[in-house]
Formats: sequence, structure tokens, C-alpha cells
Amino acid sequence: MWAGLKNSLWQWRGVWITAPTVTLLVLLARAAGLLQPWEWAAYDQLMRLRPTPEKDDRVLVVGINESDIQAIGQAIIPDGVYAQLIEKLKTQDPRVIGLDIYRDQPVNPGHEELTRVFEETDNVIGIEKVVGDRDRERVAPPAVLKNKNPPQVGANDTIVDADKIIRRALLSLPDDSGEGSIPSFGMYAAAKYLEAQGITPELVEGDDTGWKLGETVFTPFKPNDGGYVRADDGGYQILLNYRGPVRTFETVSLMDVLDERIAEDWARDRVVLIGMVGDSSNDLFFTPYSSNLLTLPDPVPGVEIHANITSQILSAVLDNRPLIRSWDDPLEALWIFTWSVAGALLAWSAMRYTGQPQTLFLKAAGIIIFAAVTLGGSVYAAFAIGWWIPVVPPALALMGSATVITAYVARSAGDIRKTFGRYLTDEVVANLLEHPEGLKMGGERRQITILTSDLRGFTALSERLSPEEVVRILNFYLSHMADTITHFQGTIDEFMGDGILVLFGAPTVRKDDPERAIACAIAMQQAMSAVNQQMQIWGLPNLEMGIGINTGEVVVGNIGSEKRTKYGVVGSQVNLTYRIESYTTGGQVLISETTLKQVKVELKINGSKEVSPKGVAKAIAIYDIGGIGAPYNLSIVKEEEVYYPLTHPLSLQYAVVEGKDIGNTIYQGQLVQLSAKGGKICLEGQVNHKAPSPLSNIKLNFFQMNSTANFSGEDVYAKVLEGAEDFQGCFYVQFTSKTPKVDAKLKEIYADNKAN
Repeated sequence: MWAGLKNSLWQWRGVWITAPTVTLLVLLARAAGLLQPWEWAAYDQLMRLRPTPEKDDRVLVVGINESDIQAIGQAIIPDGVYAQLIEKLKTQDPRVIGLDIYRDQPVNPGHEELTRVFEETDNVIGIEKVVGDRDRERVAPPAVLKNKNPPQVGANDTIVDADKIIRRALLSLPDDSGEGSIPSFGMYAAAKYLEAQGITPELVEGDDTGWKLGETVFTPFKPNDGGYVRADDGGYQILLNYRGPVRTFETVSLMDVLDERIAEDWARDRVVLIGMVGDSSNDLFFTPYSSNLLTLPDPVPGVEIHANITSQILSAVLDNRPLIRSWDDPLEALWIFTWSVAGALLAWSAMRYTGQPQTLFLKAAGIIIFAAVTLGGSVYAAFAIGWWIPVVPPALALMGSATVITAYVARSAGDIRKTFGRYLTDEVVANLLEHPEGLKMGGERRQITILTSDLRGFTALSERLSPEEVVRILNFYLSHMADTITHFQGTIDEFMGDGILVLFGAPTVRKDDPERAIACAIAMQQAMSAVNQQMQIWGLPNLEMGIGINTGEVVVGNIGSEKRTKYGVVGSQVNLTYRIESYTTGGQVLISETTLKQVKVELKINGSKEVSPKGVAKAIAIYDIGGIGAPYNLSIVKEEEVYYPLTHPLSLQYAVVEGKDIGNTIYQGQLVQLSAKGGKICLEGQVNHKAPSPLSNIKLNFFQMNSTANFSGEDVYAKVLEGAEDFQGCFYVQFTSKTPKVDAKLKEIYADNKAN
């Protein structure tokens, strides 16, 4: 259990370090107020993007515009006009008439008339400005309304944020005594409307201390609610849940009412708010709806701000429209930490696997963009039901953690991959980076598919070339093979001169390991065409490769000592793979029966045979693969070998090659037939001698290839093919290595006999 926990902690070490650190930095930036403007902007955008609420026809506006002022002929409208306006509205029996016009001083003519209207009207509300310096900023209410019992006056003060946008609403303000309170203009209008339905404000004590209307509790705004940081929470504030942009409420002009151009029941049982809406009024404010990225700011008249407050209260009490709420600070911190962890986890998961840095960055970016969209969608869905959940801090935490993890993994893994990538595969390096046990000595048992390849006769060829030429050939050949192996997701375990050992299933196991191994082998044989084209340009003989494939259980892991370690495989199945490969001729792919049984796709099998490899108790079947079906659709194209009888057979002697040693018994014979790649050899006068075993290797020397040149010192290597005619002492071979002199002479002889 402890080992598993230790392993998990190690594998995800970057997450446990990065996520808390980034979260702390984001919280510190937030506490310093650095994120507040961004959070306000995000809040405004959420409000603009949400579905537009239904129109509230309980609240109406009589807007005094520039045309009304011109019609009256005075910049400051006299009291008599307002008296006439209120009398006109009273005839329609509205529940509330709110006059959002300062009337602390008489404006004649008509002051006495307006005073009388105020005295006789119980549902009219005046305004006063409560906040500010008494001598310069405060404005007194109409005296007659203030002296009523209860006073019919509300405060029309607004709360403007630092960016000049109104996002909060006042429900009440403390009076000068500090013991009582003055309701806001919008709150008073809503309460007056609800009073007709028997709903009156109640004070609720406890965790949700605040005013209660019906079943709705209006919880007061706190300094750090939503995206605010140490905001002034004086008075009784709530977040203002706007109905929409400017002109959301049905609005008529002053002259429309005076000239009776409205319906007779237009104001019945409604709240009618009267205020200035013209540009000259200097009573315009910005709201979250005032602007977006594509338009200039569109200010909203103050009377419409109060209409939104009234509508919000009525909708919350009567329609169950949600108020805008926010989480407490600890829950918001947990929310930010959650997204910090998500960013770290996603980036760590994306970056911990192999690949080029550019690919890793693109993969990580794609995942993080998806996570950011998920975050935005979650916040939007929450806002639609009335919850203001932070979006900027978690987004910064998400991207910050992802960026740190990406940079860390890319830099550290990049350095390590750069150092070791020339010696180990990307997957092996990833295994060492991601798993602490990957650095330990030892290994685990696992069934894998093993591929090994070898160039026929390359050792003999290299003896005739300079070391520089040998290295050039090997680098070119191995480069082509490595690209092919990588394409089929094989792990190159080792280059052994001209031989390659490839693993399918280590360090990563995949279901189609045997199929990919066979497809890879065929593709490697196809790649030999490009290799031999270059060999011809260099004036060198063509190369031929044999490949053996086997599937079995081996031990995979780190092999060696504490000072020098190699990631590799150990087991008898590895040796068996080498044995299978030794039976191949150039251009051939042989697989074991265990591999064949694991393959689920269609194979083209040219033939099969039973062999008895050294060290194996029982004979095994091996299969000559000519192609593989969908989804790979690869095949090996073999030229048909045509053997031509020689007019003058070539005398030769040969010895059987046992492993790396050449046998001491010398056999005499003649090359009686010749093809492009091989020939037919018959033993001379030795009927008691059998032909060498099929698939065995021989070294031969020609005695004399013409009357003037003796080639007895030129070694030629060949592999005995299937179909040896033992009763005649003849057998077929395929040449695996020839000297340039012998090769040129055999080509000449072949061409002459072919022509005849």
C-alpha cells in the first residue's frame, strides 16, 4: 500500500507542488485587488450573454425628454406641470407613483398645486439624496412628503463602482440618527406595490440577516462578495439583477400623458416612475449592458436604474426570480484550487507521454482550451440561475498551473530526451522519467513480440571496405530502418552492427503488437529498395536482409550494474528469435507459430517448415510471410528465380558454417546452374555424401572461373535452400556474400547462358 502511494505521489509530483503554489499566488493577487477589474468585466459579459428575461409590465416609466422640455418652454419644469401629470396618472389608479425629480425648492408656477397633490395622494413617492456632504451633495426631499406619517420619501442614491458602472443597488440607508433607516426609492416603490397584496417587510435575524418580503430574504451585500475586494458595504446593498439594457421598460413621454395619448388603463395597478431621460438631464449612468466589444457605451437614465431595482424586488418576491448570490470566501478558494489542480493534472497527463516538444505543447494547449471552455460553461450555467461564481481567478489558476507544468516537463524531459534519445527510445525514456521504479534494477515478466533483423553477408563485405565506408553504409541503412520501426511503434532495443533487435510490447503493451511487428518487418523489406538505390550510387553491391519474429514470455527491465544499465529483454524467447532469423534468406520474413496464433488479421503465407533450432527441445514450425492484409495491406514482391544450365560448370569446394565457425570438412562440387541470386551445386563423385541441410550456411570457393584467372582466394557465402535433391547429391543455394570480382564474373556467366 505504501509503495503504491509512494509511486502515485512520485508520478504526480508536479501536480501536488504546482497546484497549491499557483492557487496561493492567484489568491494573493485577488486579495490585492489586481483581478477585480477583470472579474467585473467577466460579470458584465455574463450578464449580457445570458438569456434576456421577460419584460416586466408591472413597472412603467414616464420619461421627460428633450421634446417635452421644448414643448413646455422651460429648461426647469415648473411644479404645476408635475401636479397636472400626477393628477392625470391618478385617474388610471396606479399602485405607486414615484417622482424621481428633486423638489426641495419651489419651482413656480404651480408650487401650491403640487403641494396639495402631494398632501392628497397616499401612493406618491418623492426622493432625497442622503449620501454626501450636507452642504454640497445632499438634497432634501419635498417637505410635505417627508412630514407625512409614514414619510413618502425614498433615497435615490446610487453606488457607482470604480469603472463608473452600477452593479449594486441600495435597499436602504441609515438616517442621521443612526438608529433608523431610509428606504431607497426603488425599494419603497416595490414595498408599496407589495403592500396592496398584504406583503410587508420583515427583519430576519441569523446567518441570513436581512429584510424578508414574503418568502424571499434579501441577504445584504458583503465587502468580498463575487469579484469585489474590500468594497464599501455601507447601507443595505444587494447585487443589481438588471432586466436588460436601456429602454427595457415601457416608456412614454411627459406630453403623451398630458395630452392623453396613452391607453385609459395604461397605469392601472402598476408602478409608474417619473424621471428625466434626455441627454441634457445629466442623470445618465453606465450599467453592464451599456457597452460590449463592438459598440460605444450606451448610458441608462437614472429613473431606469430605479425601475430595475423595483422590478428585481417584485420579481424575486412574486415570480421567484433568483437574486444574484455568491459563495463565501473559503468555498471560492476551494473552487480556484480545484481548477488549479485540473490544469496541473491535464497538463501533466498530456506532457508525460512521449513526443516532440511542439506536439506536446499543441496537445497540452488543446486540452487546456477544452478545460477553459468547460470552466466558462459552468460559470455561465451558474450565473443563469443566479450564482456569481468567480471565473477569472480559476481561469488564471488553470492556465497558470498548466503553463508551469508544461514548461517544467518540457524543459526537464527535453534535456533528458536530448541526452538519452540517441541511445534509448522515447517510450523507454518516458518510462524512466515517469516511474520511480523505472530507474531500479531488475524487471518484470511479460509476453511480447520480438523482431530481429540481419544483413546477409555484411561481415564479409565490411572486411573489404574501410571503417569509414562501413559506418556510412550502416548509418544510412539503420536510419531507414529506424524510421520504419518508429512508424509502427516498435521499440528499438539495440543495434548490433548490422543487426537490429526490436520489441513490440515493451515498455508499452498494445493489443496489436504481433500484427504491427509483421507489418513493420514487411515495410522494412520494402525500404531496402531505397537503401540499395544508394548502394548502387556508391558503386557497392546490393544489401539483403532477413527478419525473424517470435512471440513469447521474457523478462523486461533494466539489466546491468548500478554504474551501467541497459533497458532490454532477457529470456530463451529472445534466443529463439535469433535462431528463427538465422533460417532466413535475403528479403525473407519468418515468424514462429506462437506469433501466428496471436495475429487477428489476414496473412499471406508462402510456406512453412519445421526446424530444430539449437537449444530447443522440440522441433518448431516457422512460416514464410509474403504479406499482411487490412489495415496494413503490405506485401513482399519477390522476383522469380530462373536457373540456367551452365555450358561449362564451375568447379568449387565448400565447407558448412556452424554458428560463427567454419567446418573442417571440405566438399568438392560444381556449380551446374546459375540464377540472378543463386545456383545449383552438385557434389562430384561423392555419392555417399549428402547435401547440406536446408537453411544451413556454407562458405565456398571457385577453383577457376576462366583459363587465366584463379579465384581460389575469393570467399563466397551462401545459404542452402529448401528442395535439396539428396539422392543426386545436388542442392540449391542463394548467395549471401560475394566479392566484387566473383560477382562480376558470375553476372557475366549468367548473362551469357541466359542469352543462349
